[in-house]
Amino acid sequence: MSLFLKYSEMWDMDLGGRDRSHEIPHWFGNLAWIVIGGLCKLLFRYRVDNRQRLRAFQGASGALVVCNHTSFFDVVFMYLAARPKQWVRLMGRDTLFGNAGGLLGQILSRVGAFPVKRDTADMTSIKRAVRMLKNDELVGILPEGTRRGKTDRVASIHAGVSVIARMAKVPILPMTVRGVEKIKNKGERVRFPKVTVDYGDPILVSDFDFLPKEERVEACTWYAMRESFALFYRVPAEDVDMVALFPETRDYAPVFAEHPIPRHTSDELACAARAARAEKEAKAAAKAAGAVKAEGAEEGEGE
Repeated sequence: MSLFLKYSEMWDMDLGGRDRSHEIPHWFGNLAWIVIGGLCKLLFRYRVDNRQRLRAFQGASGALVVCNHTSFFDVVFMYLAARPKQWVRLMGRDTLFGNAGGLLGQILSRVGAFPVKRDTADMTSIKRAVRMLKNDELVGILPEGTRRGKTDRVASIHAGVSVIARMAKVPILPMTVRGVEKIKNKGERVRFPKVTVDYGDPILVSDFDFLPKEERVEACTWYAMRESFALFYRVPAEDVDMVALFPETRDYAPVFAEHPIPRHTSDELACAARAARAEKEAKAAAKAAGAVKAEGAEEGEGE
């Protein structure tokens, strides 16, 4: 049990993936899940719908989990909904990690979170996320970057989500957290509404290759966010008014109406990932066996 770790060290450690040789110790994360999860269950009676869409990737592939952002509680429920079988490595604003003299950074890092510099192309964080995903870990991102309706910032979509998914060659899994937006509004008392976490169908970045290269990642992230808002409002994705939600972002609705994106299931993509890995391992084993055989033949000739 490690009590003292630099939180910056934990950003480059593993958590819940294929390689567990250098993992973040689990004790704090498990304690947080029991205590915070218990309180949230009591206060918000939260439930998780369609969790099998997340569970399907366990032991098969990494996945980039994206969610719309209406409250600080979004990240809490993103974390709780995956436990106890899986961990979501949450990408959080870098300024959070220094709060309370670094105590918040220690807490966030212990449960697998890592920082990103907002409004910049933070390649360090992008590379961290890609490494985690290639290790079959889950990474959680809020592409809006700020809470909707809680600040003066105009809502926008950060296309880095699709860049990470493309580099790591993993699917994007849309999700939403309903009810958290009612917990605390400015000037009002704290409320305790029922909260529901819901997962959608996974998205492949490669399905957007019909678009010009310079538009693919933006269009893919736009599409993923529309799926998250469709879950949030419980309406078909085509009924989500993305122009009203993101007035300064290009509206791709006409593009996807003309060219529908294929629908996938988590089970389908997880099976494909397992098959691809098995094929890769078989080729590697055959190559190694061939090398051993060739080495044996050379030794025989030398005698």
